[in-house]
Amino acid sequence: MRILDLIISISGLIILLPVILIIIFVLSITGEKEIFYTQYRVGKNLKKFKLFKFATMLKNSEKIGSKTITIRGDERVLPFGRILRMTKLNELPQILNIINGSMSLVGPRPLLEKQFMMYNVDSQKVISSVKPGLTGVGSLVFRDEEKLFENNINPDEIYQSFISPIKAELESWYVQNLSISLYLKIIFLTGISILFPKLSVIKYLGNGIKSKYKKLLERYRYSSK
Repeated sequence: MRILDLIISISGLIILLPVILIIIFVLSITGEKEIFYTQYRVGKNLKKFKLFKFATMLKNSEKIGSKTITIRGDERVLPFGRILRMTKLNELPQILNIINGSMSLVGPRPLLEKQFMMYNVDSQKVISSVKPGLTGVGSLVFRDEEKLFENNINPDEIYQSFISPIKAELESWYVQNLSISLYLKIIFLTGISILFPKLSVIKYLGNGIKSKYKKLLERYRYSSK
């Protein structure tokens, strides 16, 4: 996978360089003139690493509002940042994480330690046995994660009670079914989801994921009544 990671990420970096330079320029003259945002996440073998993103929010946003969780219509997100987040272009700097070996192109989404510790111990062991990814099953299923926090007064509670258990099962499923074909399928479906954001790609991930997600979603709806 490492060779594929390097070939695809370096090729992507070259192709997307004009877009990246435009984003850097716009960020340098708008908002708080911050270009990059770094944050420590849990990686392979539970080792923390510095994850790179384009800045999309106010400085020190982790200490205000909903803190580490971003909700729909979050006032901490800057105007240009909304565009970057909607198109997922804010994630592009993670190509550098892939090149330096701290991440893979596909894998479980890297989480803050606080959120990672919400997984049960068994899930933590399975998920941390591989490198986290720029995209993955969890990323595709929860592409509009912010929508789930809409009108919710306790984002931490909904993350821990609903999102965390579902993500744990989805990410564990990926690790346990890891293959080159699944790796390539997720890359393809990620591209499709970016081009057609309203299209649900869950059904294309396989019956195992579809049935697991539907079952967990029903459980959440029942518990939310």
